[in-house]
Amino acid sequence: MRIGEDLESAADARPQKAALVVGARRVSYGDLLAAVQALARRLRDAGATAGERLVVCIADPVLYAVALHAVLASGATFVPLPATARAPRVAFALRDVRARLLLSEPGLRAVWDEASAKLGFDRFCPNGLDLWPAGIDELSFAACVLRPPPAPHDAPAPPADLACILYTSGTTGVPKGAMLTHAGMRAAWDMVQAYLQLRDDDVIALPLAPTFSYGLYHVLMGLGLGATVVCEPAAQAFPRVLLQRLVAERATVLPGVPMLFAQLLGHAASGAFDLGALRTVTNAAAALPLAHLERLAALLPRARVLSMYGMTECKRISWLPPEEITRRSASVGRGLAGQQHWLVDEAGKRLAPGSESAGELVVRGPHLMAGYWERPAETAERLVASDDGPCLHTGDLFRADADGFLYFVARRDDIIKSRGEKVAPREVESVICTLAGVRDAAVAGVPDAMLGQAVVAYVVPEPGAALEARQVIRHCLAGLEPHMAPKEVRFVRELPRTDSGKLRRADLAAAWAQDNAA
Repeated sequence: MRIGEDLESAADARPQKAALVVGARRVSYGDLLAAVQALARRLRDAGATAGERLVVCIADPVLYAVALHAVLASGATFVPLPATARAPRVAFALRDVRARLLLSEPGLRAVWDEASAKLGFDRFCPNGLDLWPAGIDELSFAACVLRPPPAPHDAPAPPADLACILYTSGTTGVPKGAMLTHAGMRAAWDMVQAYLQLRDDDVIALPLAPTFSYGLYHVLMGLGLGATVVCEPAAQAFPRVLLQRLVAERATVLPGVPMLFAQLLGHAASGAFDLGALRTVTNAAAALPLAHLERLAALLPRARVLSMYGMTECKRISWLPPEEITRRSASVGRGLAGQQHWLVDEAGKRLAPGSESAGELVVRGPHLMAGYWERPAETAERLVASDDGPCLHTGDLFRADADGFLYFVARRDDIIKSRGEKVAPREVESVICTLAGVRDAAVAGVPDAMLGQAVVAYVVPEPGAALEARQVIRHCLAGLEPHMAPKEVRFVRELPRTDSGKLRRADLAAAWAQDNAA
């Protein structure tokens, strides 16, 4: 079965049940399926067929869920962008995947207007896809039909069953589109469901952005299994509202990231919120501090608290059973059933479990991406062929104990994870360096109890320039997504570099740790 098709079975079985809850809005499975089918027909009429890449940039959770399933039902490939994406990122994605269709909502048109200055729209339909059945007729899509640039002559052919392209960032800071097939996403679904054990009577509280892998799979799996998905997109800004929603909806499943849980623990400490309905709580993106794990366990004695590790290129790699949290709180668990994984040293030699040495984690299984969109060199570096199938070199360093439990050590490519999302340092540095009065800049990720990692910027001003930290932060917020902006700015006379001129980024983080030592 192709990804997204489960919605029809769920709707046929329970058409009146609430599929999505967003604030005061409740959308039934019957209305949701009718909207999906109607939009899929319109998209096919507009040229969305197999092989087409359709970029979606939508803030409203109901619109997003409809668009996700309609694009998949039309046979096209779904390319999601966060609603916070600025015009340069939207333009980059449209050009990169050579999209002919952009699906969004009227409130985000200012972003398209700026992007269109570079790409050009042939036709703009401000409300050209108003086709809602009763129940969600207050919502409207907007669509753009684009002039695609010429296809590269040497572009490798995409997989025939390409379902989704999810953007990630690597060492260069240039986003790469991870190609996820229907078969690969279905395998990931089955492997995650084997331990997550979602049910059709679950109420899934979703405070995560559905444009990233963690949130995306909760939308697909929750709606595919017939559960109710309660969306709270502003949860990190208003954690108390999320707690109230958990109580009001009797939520049974809560996925989150360290920053969110730190905020929730602070508000829930009073005991004023009855969270007894929660049975499964999951954490990914970064490790939860031991103190937070212990407080969660005490707050939710009847809930399973699962620590997990994964990446966009294969969804999930490991999970830590709740009964192991006390003994192995620093571990991200053992690998998923159906995959193989091992550690290799710098020479590519396998390391034995229980050794003290850290090695790069390598994974093989049916849930791996098919490669990076039209980036054969990066694909060959990350996906290495073997007699038993391609092996994903994660670029992350781990240790493994004698029982096979994995312990994260470091990221090789310096990617920062803040608020559960990846930050490529060069993207931030490039924006900072466009500010008048900045000579040079570098950013580093430092530990932060709420964010997982915080972005700290080191700025070298031009002689005589009068720069302030808040000025740098405001400049970044104007050109970057909020999670990419620095939390702290330090002004320095020079940046630490090697003799060859390369930045010693680790020195920045080390200096910060020394300055902040208790």
